Amino acid sequence: MMITFENKIVQKDLKEIVSSSYINFEKLRGKTVLITGVSGMLATYLAYTIYYLDLHENFQTKILGTARNMEKANAKFHTLSKDYFELIQHDVTLPLEYKGNIDYIIHAASNASPRFIATDPVGIIKANTLGTLNLLELARKKEIQNFLFLSTREIYGKAIKKVLTEQDYGGLDILSQRACYPESKRMAETLLESYSVQYHIPYTVARIAHSYGPGMEINNDGRIMSDLISNVVNNEDIILKSTGSAERAFCYILDAITALFAILLNGESGQAYNVANEDEPIKIKNLAEKLVKLIPEKNLKVKFDIPKTQSSAYSTDGRTVMDMSKLETLGWERSVPLDLGLKKTVESFEE
Repeated sequence: MMITFENKIVQKDLKEIVSSSYINFEKLRGKTVLITGVSGMLATYLAYTIYYLDLHENFQTKILGTARNMEKANAKFHTLSKDYFELIQHDVTLPLEYKGNIDYIIHAASNASPRFIATDPVGIIKANTLGTLNLLELARKKEIQNFLFLSTREIYGKAIKKVLTEQDYGGLDILSQRACYPESKRMAETLLESYSVQYHIPYTVARIAHSYGPGMEINNDGRIMSDLISNVVNNEDIILKSTGSAERAFCYILDAITALFAILLNGESGQAYNVANEDEPIKIKNLAEKLVKLIPEKNLKVKFDIPKTQSSAYSTDGRTVMDMSKLETLGWERSVPLDLGLKKTVESFEE
């Protein structure tokens, strides 16, 4: 169930992404873009979008994609021409050497899965801190036009307001098991600002909330949308491990990718931008029921099997509503409602 560039849903999404007239894609023409963690869901779509521009608009943009797991990466990118796409085996916690020019750096190598938060918290910290540091050192050697860092809504900590702008920071329990993720993301953002002050490195930050879509990890990931999609794709009844009363709002990958390109190419250097779709907040139990109803031919059911204790690797923060007005000033607008996004995601895995 590995997603490839040729996937029909992916191709439809890419066509719509590149038609977003408010994004200044022309800045990428003839440039070189480094994307770390390229086999991750968002990073893959970023690379696919640039490759689509190469094929259909003759952009002549070179994509450098780094990955640790070459088997997974090759499965996603083996059909891409080496004229435009170069896959590099690399761990971002180590320095990266590259002789050619690099115009844009997108740091997407970080794991948010509760499974890895429980088993490899040090690795998560290293990717966000040492990884960012190593890439910033690389940026010092190149004349980059922007460094885009993929951060998280979790850096806001405990919500201090009902709707959070990019300035509304709350506290974090730094001794919680999950703190490895948001605290290291916070440190990475501070590193970016410090390198901007001291070495004049341009950067922008995307603080992303609950994105989903084709290419998401659905095998033993631990995040709720991944687990629900996995059940449906594998024709399994949905087994909820909680009452499902928690509320979330989800952003389909097409809207997340247009946001990321807007931040990369239109955003103001030194600024962070929220990335979310707050239009359709939904309780988890209602999301599970919606998925079952959207694909009635599978005859699936929603069941409950609630354990006595919950893993501390999961976020216990309540729903954080993110103010999207700052991103909207760049021209961004969301276009995929939840029902359509869910259908597209399931369909992409079944092609």
